[in-house]
Amino acid sequence: MELGIIGLGKMGGNMAERLRRGGHTVVGYDRDSNLSDVGSVEELVERLSPPRAVWVMVPAGKPTEDTIHKLGEVLQAGDVVIDGGNSHYVDDQKHAEQLAAAGIGFVDCGVSGGVWGLENGYALMVGGDDDNVKRLMPIFETLKPEGEYGFVHSGKVGAGHFVKMVHNGIEYAMMQAFGEGYELIEASDLVTKVPETFLSWQEGTVIRSWLLDLLNRALADDPELDDLRGYANDSGEGRWTVQAAVDHAVPLPAISAALFARFASRQEDSPAMRVVAALRNQFGGHTVESATAGDSPGADVTPPPV
Repeated sequence: MELGIIGLGKMGGNMAERLRRGGHTVVGYDRDSNLSDVGSVEELVERLSPPRAVWVMVPAGKPTEDTIHKLGEVLQAGDVVIDGGNSHYVDDQKHAEQLAAAGIGFVDCGVSGGVWGLENGYALMVGGDDDNVKRLMPIFETLKPEGEYGFVHSGKVGAGHFVKMVHNGIEYAMMQAFGEGYELIEASDLVTKVPETFLSWQEGTVIRSWLLDLLNRALADDPELDDLRGYANDSGEGRWTVQAAVDHAVPLPAISAALFARFASRQEDSPAMRVVAALRNQFGGHTVESATAGDSPGADVTPPPV
């Protein structure tokens, strides 16, 4: 097939390369002229033979909005747009309706695989009309891992990004569990070989996984993780997962807690924990640490009489 790709960063660039290795013709556009095959979106469209297929691989939100709006102006009826970024599933229906007014098809595709996808393939979660998805199957077959699994046509427009959102929510909870387990093992004065313990779990245990493999790679490079600060950002999909749980009245305690833990990681001095410390000091006279310069940690600040 011929495919246009807009956005040639780490993911988009590697996907373009995997497709070329698979025999497809790829025309790529990126704002970075050093990465781009063409000078503009218009030139990309001109280089493709109709009916065209254009894959959008740019950050979610306004960059995706602007790109899809632009494609709606320059593509023709019968063409199809694939949004392979991490867009919010509620935006997919809007984009599909916007393009449908010009006779242009729309498919949303959640993509997982990261920097390893070039060699190992990408897990693809697709939403859209059967005809559009069937037409794009040569592309999907090349991008996905070899074998039976790694691709699903999840349902109608929005379904692909919805299940990718939930996938990332599960990922949040799994990573948080590994992190908490690491901290507890490290805190024990009984365990003297922390990295070796996690390495031993790679075979024969029920928690063996690719995430565990990646953790062991990190521990091999930095056994005590001293080179890292305990700060974790969130891409937005964790928030969307929790919001969807509220909308559908589905309890998600583990994923919600993992999201909130990421928020906590960004606070050098948690306001909530300052309140907890103040209350413990007030009702029980428990030791607190003063934030005043020069005060020693653990100073006993006597509460007022109750």
